[in-house]
Amino acid sequence: MLWKLSLTGLKSRFKDYAVLFSGLTLASAIFYMFMAIATNPEFLKGALKISFQIVQLTFGFGIVLLSLITLVYIVYANSFLLSMRKKDYGMYMILGARNSKIGRLIFLETLVVGVLSLVIGELIGIVLTQGVSQLLISQLGLQIHKFVGFYIPAMLWTLLFFAILFFLAALWNRHKLVKTNVIQLLHEDQKPVKLRMNKTWKLIEAILGLGLLATGYWAMGNYVQLKTNSITIGFFTIVIGSFFVFDSFFTAMVNLLRKNKNFKYKKLNSFTLGQLKFRLTDYTRILSVISLLFALALGAITVGLNFNGVADQSLDANYYDVVIYKRTPEVNRDLKKVSVKSINGLDYKYVLNKKTKDTGGLIYVSKNEIKNANLKYQHSYQKDGQIKYKTLSISTDQLKPGAKHYSEEKIQLAWLTPYLSADVKMVSQKQYNAIKVKEGHTELLQVNNFRSNFNNIEKLQNAAVKPFLAGNKYADMMISNNKTAGYRLVSSIASGFEFMGFFLGLAFLAMLASTLMFKVLSGANSDKPRYKMLWKIGTQGKLLKSSIRKEIGVLFALPAVLGIIDVLFGLQFFKSLLPNPYDKIWIPFGIFLALYLIYYLITVKLYEGIVLQKNR
Repeated sequence: MLWKLSLTGLKSRFKDYAVLFSGLTLASAIFYMFMAIATNPEFLKGALKISFQIVQLTFGFGIVLLSLITLVYIVYANSFLLSMRKKDYGMYMILGARNSKIGRLIFLETLVVGVLSLVIGELIGIVLTQGVSQLLISQLGLQIHKFVGFYIPAMLWTLLFFAILFFLAALWNRHKLVKTNVIQLLHEDQKPVKLRMNKTWKLIEAILGLGLLATGYWAMGNYVQLKTNSITIGFFTIVIGSFFVFDSFFTAMVNLLRKNKNFKYKKLNSFTLGQLKFRLTDYTRILSVISLLFALALGAITVGLNFNGVADQSLDANYYDVVIYKRTPEVNRDLKKVSVKSINGLDYKYVLNKKTKDTGGLIYVSKNEIKNANLKYQHSYQKDGQIKYKTLSISTDQLKPGAKHYSEEKIQLAWLTPYLSADVKMVSQKQYNAIKVKEGHTELLQVNNFRSNFNNIEKLQNAAVKPFLAGNKYADMMISNNKTAGYRLVSSIASGFEFMGFFLGLAFLAMLASTLMFKVLSGANSDKPRYKMLWKIGTQGKLLKSSIRKEIGVLFALPAVLGIIDVLFGLQFFKSLLPNPYDKIWIPFGIFLALYLIYYLITVKLYEGIVLQKNR
């Protein structure tokens, strides 16, 4: 009997549970994908372990964020579902059901929804993992064959995390229900909304809200001076400011419209404004949370998609695309696969430091060589909190006797040889000829199509440094100190953040939109008498539908508008990380708003089905 009642309850609220179900399914699918990518050892068997280790750390960070937002979502969603079912549970009690039986009923309903969404979510997660991992593998150049998205440890971790959440939610629902008396359960949808009418405080609150938001936006834009304090200041001021704005400023706008008689008495505007006045008072906290989550979700997608600009910017860090220290058969073979634009050269002589017997010796170059070689390097500097690069030449003036040891020019010249930590000394051609050591020669290449032919260029650079790695204490530095290594490192970070930001944003969107949907639908039953009354006095159905669309549209639009403003100002902070955080901003904004619009249309349809179903 208990199972029958439970299944009947699920069926009667199928549309409401479907909203919760969709959000939980997407959250568990993305959680599984993040876990599978962050913990799967198959990736570490590839040729580029460091690249994927960085991606793993990135997805690990995403797991933490997703866990926090999922926790908040489940708390909100379950409280709304419980409020919608309280009347049914009250009726069961009147008919003689014991509190313990009702407690078990709500416990079972919560677990059934959770388990079903988890199972389907993990199946979707396996497909997502397969697709996303293949994209990452191709972008990072990993050599992994026959990778499968099904990974048992990730599945178990996902199962454990969501099982704990659902179990705790079920216990909380049971506790809350058992502690509520029958009268409160039966009249759950008739609770009055308390309006706070202190106009002076509302005015102060509105001014404070706008002032706090302005302070937060100022902090985001002044990240150079404030550094990490800009995040702290921005977080607290924007959170508190958002609450004050929803609690006072938007309500004040509704009151102003209500005073405009031409607008108020047009069609059903008076009724719609009255509904909104009560809604905004009752929805202050949730709309504040939704606007913040909207900003986080949209910001995650926008920043993630713009991280490719960081990889492109890393190409400016090195002037020469490939540095060849010595021609070997492997180098000659790989060189044939690369389209060379220009070749420069550097002749030098290296004298080993006999005391330390490492690469910290002395590199001799002739004055004529420096004059004729026309060597260049990229000088880094900061402008507006961002790293910029400027191409400079290595001249004889910078290397003349008495020049500073280990100056930037000397370091840059040493990095064009296998002896990265050696000092550089410029001498005359006669002195250079008198040095009785074998002359070294470095070839400096600039190539065509660096990005499109990156894998072949990387193979060539790795072959060029290979003969000098054995027994070299600076081998790691030699491997990482070239253009291909820098691009590989940054592109792996960018790829990780790009995928993480996109899928985190989708998960946030699904949960925030369905949470707002829950809040709107939870009040639908109490709105039925109002719409029925309007129908009886002759109000046309199209006017009722228009009023519903406007009312729900405002509730969806307000947090979206404030969230978009938060993102536009918040992206100022990312100027320290991204070359142009506003680049192609219309793409993430378009995707996000289109999906948000779909949730709005679904909410309108479900709400109409509840409040207008008996009026036809």
